[in-house]
Amino acid sequence: MRFLSLIRIDETTAAAPDERLMADMGRLMEEMTREGVLIQTSGLLPSAQGKRLRLRGGKISATDGPFTESKEVIGGYALFEAPDLDAAIAHTRRFLDVHGDGWDIECEVRPLVPGGGCGV
Repeated sequence: MRFLSLIRIDETTAAAPDERLMADMGRLMEEMTREGVLIQTSGLLPSAQGKRLRLRGGKISATDGPFTESKEVIGGYALFEAPDLDAAIAHTRRFLDVHGDGWDIECEVRPLVPGGGCGV
């Protein structure tokens, strides 16, 4: 099964990753890729460089970032291959552990719809 770990951050307080974190994260990603559990991961640029699209009542509207009405935004993601939710959570914990004490991060781990359907 595939699982998506959505990494939520508060853009107003999140620190930029330092060199140590980037090196540790690089080693972890290489290790998890070799293990066959990490399919893809990436951080996202600040929400100021994005847009939100909303469909409501048959009309689509767009809002420019930054998204100040949201305390937390998606700051990155990791896509895992895992036998079950517990294993996906364990993989996400490895990412969180690398960050150490100076971070306030929340991850939402969810299974993907089998076969790539929309699931709605």
